[in-house]
Amino acid sequence: MFSHVMLGVNDLEVSKKFYDAVLGTLGHGPGVANKNRYFYRSPTGTFAITTPINGEPACHGNGSTIGFTVASAEQGDAFHAAGVANGGTTCEDPPGFRETPAGKLYLAYLRDPDGNKLCALHRPG
Repeated sequence: MFSHVMLGVNDLEVSKKFYDAVLGTLGHGPGVANKNRYFYRSPTGTFAITTPINGEPACHGNGSTIGFTVASAEQGDAFHAAGVANGGTTCEDPPGFRETPAGKLYLAYLRDPDGNKLCALHRPG
């Protein structure tokens, strides 16, 4: 359904450090530069960060969340820890398993340095 997700950021290098760390826990290499953007490509899509091209400050979407699939709760814990260690902040409930109407899920939420909400999600077998 999606080809890519691009987030606006205010300090490109601070955000690159954050995303290199969290996406590195998922096996993705460092962001690849292209002008005022960094791209993280995978076989299933592209994630990118950019400074806004209109020159206005970047802002997060209230109510928006970008979810990343993780292979295990341990990988989700690593994702969350890497984010907090690299300028992110924890949000929502602590990382862990939750019973939901969709079944048991592992969820780990955090905000990037610009306040964008991210989630690591694992669906156990």
